[in-house]
Formats: sequence, C-alpha cells, structure tokens
Amino acid sequence: MKALIVLEDGSVLHGKGFGAADKSAFGEFVFNTGMTGYQEALTDPSYNGQILMMTYPLIGNYGCTMPENGHLPLEWQSNKIQAEGFVVREYCPLPAHRLATKTIDGFLKEQDIPGISEIDTRALTIKTRQYGTLKSIIATYTGSAPDTKKLLETVRQTPSPDTTNLVGEVSTPALVNEKTEERKNGKTAVSPALMREKIMVVIDCGVKNNIIRELVTRGCSVVRAPYNISAAEIDKIKPDGILVSNGPGDPAHPEIIATTVKTIKALAGKYPMFGICLGQQILVLAFGGKTYKLKFGHRGANQPVKNLQDGKVYITSQNHGFAVDPKSCPKELEITGINVNDGTVEAMRHKDLPIFSVQYHPEASPGPWDSKYLFDNFIELCLNEPTSKR
Repeated sequence: MKALIVLEDGSVLHGKGFGAADKSAFGEFVFNTGMTGYQEALTDPSYNGQILMMTYPLIGNYGCTMPENGHLPLEWQSNKIQAEGFVVREYCPLPAHRLATKTIDGFLKEQDIPGISEIDTRALTIKTRQYGTLKSIIATYTGSAPDTKKLLETVRQTPSPDTTNLVGEVSTPALVNEKTEERKNGKTAVSPALMREKIMVVIDCGVKNNIIRELVTRGCSVVRAPYNISAAEIDKIKPDGILVSNGPGDPAHPEIIATTVKTIKALAGKYPMFGICLGQQILVLAFGGKTYKLKFGHRGANQPVKNLQDGKVYITSQNHGFAVDPKSCPKELEITGINVNDGTVEAMRHKDLPIFSVQYHPEASPGPWDSKYLFDNFIELCLNEPTSKR
C-alpha cells in the first residue's frame, strides 16, 4: 500500500502506507517529540482534528495493548484513536514486548486511521518549526494515486480545525460517575468509605483517562461532566473540587466562551479549582485574560518548566497549540511557572482563591512523573478549604 501527504504550502510527500487502506483524512499537521508513548498520544483527545507525526524515527517497536474484559489498558487515554492520521519515518511490523497484542499497523487498521511511513520526518519538523502548523491531507491507496492538485485545493479551501468546536466532539455527552477501581488490575484502589469523602467534578473538555485514574487512586469519587455543564448543575453535585481538563482546539472558541468559561466565572471562589492544559487557558479567560496560538505548539515528553516559587526545573509532558498571553494576565492571577525553552506561561495561581493551573500534563501518560504531586496538592487544597465557602 502506498500513501502521500499534501500540505497547504504545496508540499507533496510520497511514502509507504499502513493502517487503514484507501482512506484519506484532513487535519492540522503537528509533531510530537516523544521517544515513546505513541499509543497514549494517538488516543489523547487533545489530538482531535490533527495529523500527528512522531519525530522519533522508529515507531511501533513495543507494539500496542488492547482492551481486556472490558477494561482499557493504561496506554489508552480515551476509548479510541483521536488523531486523524499518523506520520512516521519507519514503523515496526514485528514488535517485541510481553504485553503487546497488536502492531501499530493493526491498531490503526482496526480504528480505520490512515498512516504514512518512509518519508523525511526531520524535514517536515523543520518546515513546521519555520512556517508554523499547516493544514494537511494524508491519503493511503492501493490502486492509482489520488489527484494531488485536487487534494491541495481541498486542503486550502477547508477551514482550520480550530474553527470547529473540537471540544464538543470529544467531551462526554452526559454526567458519568467514574468506576472506583484501578483499571490496571481491576481491583479497588481505596475503600468506598474513603472515596465518599472527596467528590471531584472533572469538566471534560477532552480529559485523558490518566487524569481520572490519578484522582481515583487518591481516594476521590469522580463525576465526569460535559464541557457545557451549567453552574447550577454542578451545585447540585456539591463537589469538593472542580478540575478543568485538557482538550483540543481554541480555548476562545465562541461555544467554549459561552459554556465552559461562563460556568467557571460563576463558580470561581465557590469551589477549589485545578486547570490542566486547556483548563489553564479556560481559567485565564474566565478571569478576563487572553490566549493566543503558538507557532507550532509544545507536544512531547521533555519540556522543561521552571517553578518560579522554588526555582526548580521540572521535565514535563505537554500537548497544546495555544498559550496564555502573559501581558493580559489579570492582576488577581500570579504566574508561577514558565517554559525554559521559550518563556511561555506554564503555571498560574489565584492570589486569594483556591485556584491554580498548569499548562503541562502532571498525569504524564506518556512522560515523566515529576509533577504528579500536583494532584496531592489539589486534594489537600480541597480538604483544607472551609465548606462554608462552597
């Protein structure tokens, strides 16, 4: 099977196809610098609307894990592949790992996602860093090659995925009470009595499964809520805290401003809050700040973040294309972390209210565990906050 990818600047690259046959997909072309974690990346809802390329040259050498007895493996960050297409230098057809039950080719085939290999991913990375993220189409074919001129015309005429409410496509449509069990072994992580002590609402803007796991294994009863849940609906739940999750797309999309941002505005000061990635951007918008689109974003498991409070540098997992505009930062919010590479805002806290956020992913999956302590900090904040303020 052959494949090609067409970028909006007119570039056309031909390679070897894998995954879904005779399938085309449109999306924003982005790259991830992680050496491992391709399955976590593919299933991360933040990649909705995007063609994902891995910069590490060999992908698939440890295979993929599949659901067993109704339980998703730890590598699955949602119940399906979220990226529109997959781009690699070389994929491994013969993985070697005791837990692997499927190849990366088989995984993409099963999910009907096209992939392309045997192309110069380094050149594509350089192009993206120079010119920014580009719209693209990836196509696999077993017969004659598609008309590249028509594909280029389609790419250029199709609006950017950011103009769509991508969050609405990946968020839960209704309230979900997450099972109080650790999915790795199917056993209850802590006693049900302890879990009833802390009720956390996770506003699902495209939440990764490991965020849910981190809360559950710390004794929380988690209610996953739609991105457009109202403040009144959350009040009925009477949570101990609210986590605003990661997710795809533009945080300032009109539908997000009218729903998620509005809800956060109404509840700020009533409940402790923790924002992760898109969640940080939504919190800033709720307090009157602004966000902007990065040239090519941060996607990988090796982003250095300096904590401005203690001077320590943490290596973090990241996946975002937008960031907080520091010049617009409301006076009641304090910037507490910056990216060592480019100085972008990585962490914030409210000076008076029990609210804080990070631009990176403390739940990892994939990536380092340096920042998992933030979940402990959040739960401690919820326990110490007087209930009279809720």
